[in-house]
Amino acid sequence: MDSPEIPPSDRTEEQPPASLPLPAAFLEFLSENGLDPTLYSMADTIPRYIRLKPGTESRMVTEIEGELKCYLRKVSWLPDFYAIPPEIQIAGSKAYQQGKIYGIDAASGAAILALDVQQGDHVLDLCAAPACRTMLQKYSIGDRSRLFVADGTSFSILPVNSNLWNMDGYIGTENNESMFSEWTSKRSWKDRQKSKKAKAAGLLSTSEPELIYYGKDSGLVGLQKHYVLSPSTDDAACTSGYDKVLVDAECTHDGSIKHIQKFEFWGWKTLDRRVLDAERTGSLLHLQLGLLTNGFRLLKTGGSLVYSTCSLTVAQNENVVQQFLSRYPSAELIKIDSAGSWPCRSGSIEKTLRFDPLTSQTSGLFVAKFVKLPSSSIS
Repeated sequence: MDSPEIPPSDRTEEQPPASLPLPAAFLEFLSENGLDPTLYSMADTIPRYIRLKPGTESRMVTEIEGELKCYLRKVSWLPDFYAIPPEIQIAGSKAYQQGKIYGIDAASGAAILALDVQQGDHVLDLCAAPACRTMLQKYSIGDRSRLFVADGTSFSILPVNSNLWNMDGYIGTENNESMFSEWTSKRSWKDRQKSKKAKAAGLLSTSEPELIYYGKDSGLVGLQKHYVLSPSTDDAACTSGYDKVLVDAECTHDGSIKHIQKFEFWGWKTLDRRVLDAERTGSLLHLQLGLLTNGFRLLKTGGSLVYSTCSLTVAQNENVVQQFLSRYPSAELIKIDSAGSWPCRSGSIEKTLRFDPLTSQTSGLFVAKFVKLPSSSIS
C-alpha cells in the first residue's frame, strides 16, 4: 500500500553534520593533495576510543560505565578497546586518574597491534611522545622500559643484550658513578653541580641521547654506563638490534580530524604555521625518511618495523615508503596478518593500509610493515 505523500514542511529528515568552516589555505592544501574536505564534517560522528589497562578485569567495565554515564561498546577487532560517544570527557573520571583507562584512537591501536609484539621482544618506539615518562609511571607499565630524549634520526643505542651481560668490564663490582643504580627522579647535589659545570663549559652535546628514565627490570641496574650508552654499529644492530620497531613519524596531522577541529579555537593562523607552512612540510618529508631509515638501521635481521603517520597525504606515506624501498633492498614490505578483520582499506601500494573517518569510523592513519632481510649495511 502506498504511503500518503508528506508535504516538504512536515518532513523530519536527518540532517548531515555541520561542516567545519575550513580556511581557504587549508582547502587549498587538501585540493593539492587530492583530499576530500567533507571528511572534516565527520568529527562529531567519530566515537571516542579508550583502552582498558592490560590486566584490568572485565568486571570493571560496568563500574567505568557508571562513572562515565555511558555505554562502553567493545571494539571487536581490537583487544581491550572500547568506543564511547564523542562528547564524553574522561580526564575528570576516577578511572582515568587512577590509570585504569586511557584515551587512544583505535587506528593508533591498530598500528601497535600490527607490530605483533611477543614475550621477550626488545621493542623500540622511535617517536615516543614527550609525556611518555609520565604515562609510564601513571599506568605502572615502565618496569622494563628505558626512555631517552634524543634525535630519532641519529639515535643508535641498542637494547641491553643479555648474552653480553657476563662479559668482563660490563658489570661493575661497586656502586659508583660509572654504574647504574636503582632509578630515582631526584638527582644528587653532586650530579646537579657536575651537570651545571659541564653546561657552563659547553661540554654537554644536545645531539647525545639523554637517559631520563629506566625501570627496575630494564636490565640496567649494576651495568656500567659506558656500555649501555655507547653508540652501535650497523653490523651490531643486525645481530643484537631490536626485534620490533615502531616509527609513528611526525607529520602534518591532517588525518587527525578532531585535532584539526581544535584549530577553530586555537586560531587558523596556528594551522598555517604548524601544518601548511611549505618549508616545514618539505623538512617533514626529509625527517620522515630519516626516521624510517634509522629505525630500520636499528632493527635486527629478521625483525619487523611499522611505519605510520596520521596524515592522509600520499606524499608523507606511500611516497616515503617507495623512496625508502628503492634505497634499501634489505627492506621488504609485508602483509599485516592481523588486519583481516580491520575496517580499513588498502593504500595505493599493495600491503599498506589506510584508516579514515568514512571507512573506519576513526581518525586517519597510514600503516606499512617491513621486515629486515640479510643484506649489506645501510648507508
